[in-house]
Amino acid sequence: MKRYGDYLSFLFGAVALVGLLGCGQEAPTGKAGAPSTPAAPGKSATESAGQAVVDSIKTPMDKAGQVQKTLEKGAERTADTVKEATP
Repeated sequence: MKRYGDYLSFLFGAVALVGLLGCGQEAPTGKAGAPSTPAAPGKSATESAGQAVVDSIKTPMDKAGQVQKTLEKGAERTADTVKEATP
């Protein structure tokens, strides 16, 4: 019976610790948050927020695509160099 009480008190202590640590954190601020500008005429706030999320995801994806193209070109040049070097 004592073991059950030990496990139970450990569980409650862990939950309390997580709760206390979680309550002390502030909401993150940055570009990923909701836009602070009012919605454009003809668009709802939800549509504007959705577009902001799409734009925040699209920019890194475009950069990743450019990096991928650069790496592919480098790999092609390396393959051409290897082909020229082999007899």
